[in-house]
Amino acid sequence: MPDPGRPDVVGFALTYGSGTAIERHTHPAHQLIHAISGAMRVVASGGIWFLPLGRALWIPAELDHEIRCDGEVGMRTAYLSRACPEVFADVRMIAVSPLLREVLVRLAEGDGGGLRPALLEILLQEIAGAGLPPLRLPYPADPRIAELVAHLNAAPADRTPLAQWARRLGFSERSLIRAVRAQTGMTFRDLRRYSRVMAAIERLCEGRPVTMVAYDVGFETPSAFAHAFRTVTGKTPRQFVAEARESF
Repeated sequence: MPDPGRPDVVGFALTYGSGTAIERHTHPAHQLIHAISGAMRVVASGGIWFLPLGRALWIPAELDHEIRCDGEVGMRTAYLSRACPEVFADVRMIAVSPLLREVLVRLAEGDGGGLRPALLEILLQEIAGAGLPPLRLPYPADPRIAELVAHLNAAPADRTPLAQWARRLGFSERSLIRAVRAQTGMTFRDLRRYSRVMAAIERLCEGRPVTMVAYDVGFETPSAFAHAFRTVTGKTPRQFVAEARESF
């Protein structure tokens, strides 16, 4: 860990197998996590944050979080002391520029004989100017809605209708509609669409063809997939992947 008494940073390179679960934990330092291969899901601050290639997540010190790995993940992570100035007090998604990626890689390889102060300054500047809209699903407090969200994440192609979910979870249809809205801020349809797009992003960043991914995550046509993807991310699938890979 970095020296807690002054602005400092240390980096690590870690590799995790597909499906690895890093259980809920905290760190005494701030953390920036990024994958140079694979994708991660981070549960923190009442949400599920999706981290494909090209994105990093800022996690403040002492914040509970857990991580799930989709595919083999090559993680590059930096820990920043709490003495660092002007850092975020909440979880943030960060765009990983080529420069930020190289700083993270260099920190993970060692400080190169006293480069840590300079690398820390660059890192802080990159973080401050690289915020992104989050790829995030709310993590419901109601265990029944949490079960629904977890299933949609694990099996995005499942077409189980709302009425069947209501029976399974012990709701009337109207009560389930209200509960999903209250717990996630989304309709059931939007929740399913968002879950499918998040699953699609992970597959696209693994290099799978767009058409194959569209069907894998439950869309009936590639055009329906493209429309949903643009609605959620503001970009086409190919645009999103191209931008993610620009930093590699």
